[in-house]
Amino acid sequence: MLFANRHQAAERLAHALAAYKGKNPLILAIPRGAVPMGQTLAQELRGELDVVLVRKLRAPFNPEFALGSIDESGWAYVADHAESAGGTAAYLEQEKQAQLATIRARRAQYTPLRAPIDPAGRIVIVVDDGLATGATMISALHALRARKPAHLVCAVPVAPADTVEKIRAYADEVVCLSTPEFFRAVGQFYADFPQVDDEEVIEILREAGAHRAA
Repeated sequence: MLFANRHQAAERLAHALAAYKGKNPLILAIPRGAVPMGQTLAQELRGELDVVLVRKLRAPFNPEFALGSIDESGWAYVADHAESAGGTAAYLEQEKQAQLATIRARRAQYTPLRAPIDPAGRIVIVVDDGLATGATMISALHALRARKPAHLVCAVPVAPADTVEKIRAYADEVVCLSTPEFFRAVGQFYADFPQVDDEEVIEILREAGAHRAA
């Protein structure tokens, strides 16, 4: 399955998640690429939008390859392959601290005037534009589970089948539109897959906050 862009992928996800429309779900997007998708989902499902902040733990000499991930609380998921890919204990500790600093800077930048929306007792839908290893999604779901949502959903357009199976242990429900057999990178399944910058994320969250206030 090829998606024209993130907006189309989000519309298709909204259709698959139609059972939650009108139930005020909390849509939590993983920055930055998923934030425009989260905006579409929140509009289509009549829910609230916020971000969940997690960061990939990057492999040495190959920052695109995930050794694991870390959430805002400092809890880290380390993949089984981390050590064989150069993730020594010392390297991982250094990388965790670097990514935590980035998370804290993003929180101050993205939502400087308010706390994150409380997911307790809510239907929570965590969205990303696709999963490869699933590392960042695992951290996001783990962090949210600790805050006691009523129902926790992982929603993505595309991911490898084995990643989807790995994610199931962390969510009450996993919605994935496509599980292609040959998977190299998320971007290969989009005709148009531009970078999303911080300014776009800030503007989307500002609009979401104004909508809540209204």
